[in-house]
Amino acid sequence: MLEFVSAQTGVPVVAVGGGASLGREPQESGSIYLQFTCSTSLQLEVIFEVLEEYDWTAFSVVTTRHHGYEDFLAMVEGMTDGSFIGWEKKSVVILNVTDDPGGARTKRLLKDNEAQVRLLYCSLEEAELIFKAAWAAGQAGPSHMWFAVGPALSGLGLEGLPKALFAIRPQGWRDEPRRRIAKGVSVLTHGAMALRRDQGATSRSQYAGNCQSDGNQTHRVPDRIRYFTNISIGGRDYSFNSDGYLSKPLLDVISYTNGRGWEEVGWWENGHLRLRYHPWSRYGSFLKPLDDAQHLRVVTLEERPFVIVEPADPGTSSCIRDSVPCRMPVNTSLVVDANGPMKHCCKGFCIDVLKRLAKIVGFTYDLYLVTNGRHGKNIDGEWNGMVGEVVSNRADMAIGSLTINEERSEVVEFSVPFVETGISVMVSRSNGTVSPSAFLEPYSPAVWVMMFVMCLSVVAVTVFIFEFFSPVGYNRSLQSAKKSGGSKFTIGKSVWLLWALVFNNSVPVENPRGTTSKIMVLVWAFFAVIFLASYTANLAAFMIQEEYIDTVSGLSDKKFQQPTEQYPPLRFGTVPNGSTEENIRSNYPNMHQYMIRNNQKGVEEAIDNLKTGKLDAFIYDAAVLNYMARKDEGCKVMTIGSGKVFATTGYGIALHKNSRWKRPLDLALLQLVGDDEIDMLERLWLSGICHNDKIEVMSSKLDIDNMAGVFYMLLVAMGLSLLVFAWEHLVYWKLRHCVKRSGGMDFLLALSRVGEGSKYPTYTFTNHMMYLYVTIRCEKKCRIACHLHRNRCKCTKLLAACGDREEWGQEMSRVGHHKKAFILKENKRYTRNI
Repeated sequence: MLEFVSAQTGVPVVAVGGGASLGREPQESGSIYLQFTCSTSLQLEVIFEVLEEYDWTAFSVVTTRHHGYEDFLAMVEGMTDGSFIGWEKKSVVILNVTDDPGGARTKRLLKDNEAQVRLLYCSLEEAELIFKAAWAAGQAGPSHMWFAVGPALSGLGLEGLPKALFAIRPQGWRDEPRRRIAKGVSVLTHGAMALRRDQGATSRSQYAGNCQSDGNQTHRVPDRIRYFTNISIGGRDYSFNSDGYLSKPLLDVISYTNGRGWEEVGWWENGHLRLRYHPWSRYGSFLKPLDDAQHLRVVTLEERPFVIVEPADPGTSSCIRDSVPCRMPVNTSLVVDANGPMKHCCKGFCIDVLKRLAKIVGFTYDLYLVTNGRHGKNIDGEWNGMVGEVVSNRADMAIGSLTINEERSEVVEFSVPFVETGISVMVSRSNGTVSPSAFLEPYSPAVWVMMFVMCLSVVAVTVFIFEFFSPVGYNRSLQSAKKSGGSKFTIGKSVWLLWALVFNNSVPVENPRGTTSKIMVLVWAFFAVIFLASYTANLAAFMIQEEYIDTVSGLSDKKFQQPTEQYPPLRFGTVPNGSTEENIRSNYPNMHQYMIRNNQKGVEEAIDNLKTGKLDAFIYDAAVLNYMARKDEGCKVMTIGSGKVFATTGYGIALHKNSRWKRPLDLALLQLVGDDEIDMLERLWLSGICHNDKIEVMSSKLDIDNMAGVFYMLLVAMGLSLLVFAWEHLVYWKLRHCVKRSGGMDFLLALSRVGEGSKYPTYTFTNHMMYLYVTIRCEKKCRIACHLHRNRCKCTKLLAACGDREEWGQEMSRVGHHKKAFILKENKRYTRNI
């Protein structure tokens, strides 16, 4: 009516009520109807943000045929269709309470509605009848949340309201009427003063209607509205948009609680929602929980990646997508705000499982973090941790990295396991070291001994023997060595020849003459090719820095049961008050007594100690350790045996004994497993880039660690060479003169060609060299004679005599007689004389 009056007269009208919108959207043409309330569309926008914050995606719509209900349904349809949130509108219930005075039909329709979140659109009078029917149908408890939209709660003074009732109101909804009226008068005054300054005094006839006129004043409305679009009072913006609503409204999310009435649980400003935990009315006075059939109190424990706790966004005080609010109880030492427990946001593998279970089974939940312990341990007959919360009836359900074991199963009921786990051992991944003998590791010690001690020596002696007895080999030269110095091919040179063939070194060698020994050398060369090729092919695998992982067969392994027998003793521990410690304490009391000194406060501390060398092994839950190993920065830790698990068990949801929720939860978990939902969540939360059984190999330069063994070998060889050098000088200068050459000791020539004890070394000449020397000496004498006689004929005869065998033989005898003198004299001037 007020909007119609404003449209017909062109007079601005301000609605100062603190309730919901009373006008249509958009306004009637020509109206200047201004409202401090919020529009229906804005109420829905804020409500859907609240539902998104707490992951309440399933809802139903309850409405009557009140004015504007069709627009309301269209708004809901437009906000949910095509949204990435995945809203699930269960049903749309249209009630006709005027034709149902007893409320029987209304009660039946509400009872058939399965959704726990309801959006209600109706008048104030209809709302009273609907809430009465909801109480009769059991739909007004804490697990059924009602969001009033439009004028349903314009007065907020109804009796018999549901326990979980929410509404959206502009800030100042608690103000007295006189204060709201004064605010409306101020808005009109500012607008009128701006109009007067711009257009001068305004006569009454401009606003008064005339029976003879057509009454169309709409051509003046746009000019008048602009004076109300930029108003500031007391530093606050009171500008209105073209629909007559505040352009930048400040809204409160209010909730009704028995015993406390209406209170603010959230704020909305400039498109951002801030909620004070917890917004729903699950608690009565002094935070005492209210019983409800479909509402569960769920306790959890932070442990990555199953439950990850993060602070709420400081700007909006809300949780991001895929996380849910979780509270800290007020009896903790943590900081809490003035309005109650500090709000946190929880996400992770178990939180996603919980959200899916809530949707499948159909329950709401209150999620809070445990503070008195961890998973749960029986201390002097009293349980702490998550198990203790369920046993003491402070929680209906416990979900998290809670391992199923026999002792816990005696006091709580476990669901079917949804994650396979057990006990595993984490160690630090070593950087890897190369043994100094790594270059020898391609072959076993037995092969090296066979190669160089037996094969090389035996073949060298064999080649020498064949050469010794060959008709053209060493034996013949040995006999002539009595006069000419003998052959150079000895056992030492045989070994040198075979060594050079093994390593394919281009060094000067003396080759044998005999056919048999040559064949033996060829066979050795073929053997050397195969030996060297196999060695080269396997060398690279042994020169890299291999990681040494100490494997264990189980918790009964000697390394754990008798750690002090090792040096240094193995340092290992776990996190106390958990199933891992209880398992070790029950089955291995000595091991438990030893590891108490190395127990850790948490997994993160244990990993840091492993990396810094303060701890050698960390025993804990396998699922957690595998995740931490995959996510570790630098992949510096790993679980032994590629994630080997001992004492296999699983994670389960803890419930009260004989809880009615066990069977529905078991069926829902089996459904998630059958639909591969659990596998999908494991890939999402439990995967990582580090793997125990597959380490990426990258090429890198060889450093000193890789080649240390070769350098050690060179140092040893240099030391041995000094000893050999000293022995060589000792034999040459001292012991050589003690050995006399005789016909019965010719075999010594196989080892050394050292001559008799003389002051200078003996030079040996081959027949070809001796013939050349004698020929040159003879020719020299002939030329001297020719030069003295000056007779060509005599010179010719003398030169011819040089070629005579008898003359050559006589000259050879003279050379042998003066051999020592020749060596001392002619060897120094040989080149000059020639």
